[in-house]
Amino acid sequence: MAEPLKNLLHPGLVKEMAEHVSRAAPDFDADRFTRLATDGMAALELMQRAERIKDALVQTLPADYAAAAKILRKALPQEEGPGLSGWALLPVNQFVAQQGLQHFDLSLALLKALTPHFTAEFGIRRFIHTEQDRALAEISGWTADPDHHVRRLASEGTRPRLPWAMRLPALVRDPAPVLPILVSLLDDPEDYVRRSVANSLNDIAKDHPALVADFVERHIEGASAERRQLLRHASRTLLKKGDAKALANFGFAAARGIGAALTLAAPAIVFGDKLGFSIVVTNADAAPQRLMIDYAIHHVKANGTVAPKVFKWKQLDLPAGASQTIGKDHAIRAITTRRYYPGKHRIEILINGTVCAAADFDLHMA
Repeated sequence: MAEPLKNLLHPGLVKEMAEHVSRAAPDFDADRFTRLATDGMAALELMQRAERIKDALVQTLPADYAAAAKILRKALPQEEGPGLSGWALLPVNQFVAQQGLQHFDLSLALLKALTPHFTAEFGIRRFIHTEQDRALAEISGWTADPDHHVRRLASEGTRPRLPWAMRLPALVRDPAPVLPILVSLLDDPEDYVRRSVANSLNDIAKDHPALVADFVERHIEGASAERRQLLRHASRTLLKKGDAKALANFGFAAARGIGAALTLAAPAIVFGDKLGFSIVVTNADAAPQRLMIDYAIHHVKANGTVAPKVFKWKQLDLPAGASQTIGKDHAIRAITTRRYYPGKHRIEILINGTVCAAADFDLHMA
């Protein structure tokens, strides 16, 4: 069984934090910090543990924020030795976001220095929410930083719907202010950064599909393989939904004269087995067609309703008048992001965003 996420923050890590901060500030009350940070920790989940550690920092670091920030920066890894890094910096993010809003420039500089050792994507969001124009003006400059962690922070920290983090409602409503940041990083040499740009665009597509489809259209002509991959990943939600403009951006026109005959290996499966299926795709049109073939499984929910989940499958160039058979085994097994329930499920075949075939199957729990 996987280790619970909450154990990323544990008493041993708190002790290490106390040691690093003590090296930066010999008069730091390490014992009190450790006691406060670990009090009742066993019963807390990950983000609650981070809050508890953050509160302990508030109570034991100097009340003068500038002095506290100086200590925290000195406690980061230095050339001469290790320091605060990894998950220990999650509560530091929270400390800066809570205590540092009145020290805007100092706080952003600390978060920029912190991000190579963990990430400051959680910490900068409160500054963006509070003074968006001021924060984005500073963050925009990070897109040219020599450190790829800092460049990634410029895109990841400004994502409107960053997982695990506070949402940025102003950017959800109008993401235009972050687009120049994303454009600056489209051809970043690091895949780590480019994937962040793609994720930000995909976030935006959930609220502004036409904006992202148009963005991709503007930036795909003459694109390198790396940029094209970024734009494709940025369009994944739109492609799964069959957005016509997004499909056209990657050469998938509305399917003409396309048929699909779906066959299930069995009408019922037991949880833990695989759903086997195949399709015969036929192009009755007079011209060859480029096809994006996906499938959606409508899973039964706890209340008996069903909800679809689209899965990517295959791209196919099908000549005029030709047919091709393709098959798939889809595992129905325990995963952390879904709970399965018995009952009648449904599978649909989507070709260039249009449902072309469907069938029902029963799921039995072992």
